[in-house]
Amino acid sequence: MMTFLMQGGPVLWAVIGCSAVVVFLIGQRALFVHRSSLRGRDFLSGIVNSLKRGNVMEAAALCEEMPGPVPLMARAAILEHQQGGRRTGGAMQDVGLVEIARLEKNLPMLLAVAQLAPVLGLLGTVVGMWEMMTVLQTQAPLVHGGDLAAGLNRALLTTIAGLATGAIGYFGHAFLVNRVNAVVLEMERAYTEILQALAHVPTEAPRA
Repeated sequence: MMTFLMQGGPVLWAVIGCSAVVVFLIGQRALFVHRSSLRGRDFLSGIVNSLKRGNVMEAAALCEEMPGPVPLMARAAILEHQQGGRRTGGAMQDVGLVEIARLEKNLPMLLAVAQLAPVLGLLGTVVGMWEMMTVLQTQAPLVHGGDLAAGLNRALLTTIAGLATGAIGYFGHAFLVNRVNAVVLEMERAYTEILQALAHVPTEAPRA
């Protein structure tokens, strides 16, 4: 392994750094999005049923027990409704915007690193080709295949590493965007269903 790293040179080390960032961001974001969507549908059904029965305190307690954007939206809606319900939908939208920003955090960085890795791989290819041309110029006409091996290895290793890192990064980004969209769709569904359920729950008179 160290032999390949030495042959690839500084450019290969840079590509490996990109691959580490890509793997870290994919793992971190995948875990966060998974936690955000965990049992969201079952939770929403429980909240809506509690509100339809008029058990507002039970619904609020359920929100406290569950993590994720949907429970936070539901809790904001319930609190606003209990204070008069003048901007129940607005309270949920405010929370939703913050949570969507948290879901999409670092996705642009992941895409940028995925785009950078193949460019670095191409740079390594150019460096390797330049080394081969230097050998040809300095040792011609007595050039042996082994004299060109270092430049060729550098070109191939950096190209392979850059393309592989870019492919993993692009796939991870597409996967995470798809999962974030699913959570956002769940949040939109929750927004509609919670508003409909709260419409049948009496509001408390606003405090003076």
